[in-house]
Amino acid sequence: MSELKGKTAIVTGASKGIGAGIARAYGVAGAAVVVNYASDKAGADRVVADIQAAGGRAVAVQGDVSKEADVLRLFDETEAAVGRPNVLVNNAGVYQFGAIEDLTVEHYRRQFDINVLGSLLAIREAAKRFGPEGGAVVNVSSVAGRGVYPTTSVYSATKAAVDHFTRVLAAELGPKKIRVNAVNPGGVETEGTHTAGVMGSEFERQMIASTPLGRLGQPDDIAKVAVFLASDAAGWVTGETLAASGGQR
Repeated sequence: MSELKGKTAIVTGASKGIGAGIARAYGVAGAAVVVNYASDKAGADRVVADIQAAGGRAVAVQGDVSKEADVLRLFDETEAAVGRPNVLVNNAGVYQFGAIEDLTVEHYRRQFDINVLGSLLAIREAAKRFGPEGGAVVNVSSVAGRGVYPTTSVYSATKAAVDHFTRVLAAELGPKKIRVNAVNPGGVETEGTHTAGVMGSEFERQMIASTPLGRLGQPDDIAKVAVFLASDAAGWVTGETLAASGGQR
């Protein structure tokens, strides 16, 4: 596989889950991969080792995308380690569900700072640092941005914001030959769903029941779409939000 040969990609939040799956798939597809992590260095190092064991090139770079200084350092260290990037995957994100009566300012700000501000800060730097040949931005959003799921009001709002600024920035950055698209997963089995007790719960059964293909997704299901969106095969695709959800709406 060489769909991304010659490309250099930053994948945020790539120490586990969907981000790790995307980082590994990018390595297999030929990209030099920067595995960003906020706190899980061991997880990021494992992803780097997996990519290198498969013959790819990867480095881990720490950085909290909700902090402007960390985003600047992420791009600086990327350029120093593997060269100028031309692919950015905004995968770093958090979710915390709860009834509106339990809403706190901290609950709101944490999700918006990471899911929305973090992605915007990273895209800002990508727009400055991608070369004259342009590049690709892939935002990992969610079907929650367009669905109606009780107790997810804040999280769903963050993902609706991601979907909308994907379209806005595709128009804004098109003259720079920068494509901006989003992939919208449905329910995906990750370390996070296990830690949160989703697996084996009634919530898992409800997600599967609402998914026409009859199962939860796996990180690799999302990674394949992310490879396509970053590749030259998607060279005429921008401003799109592509559901990778097994039909879940």
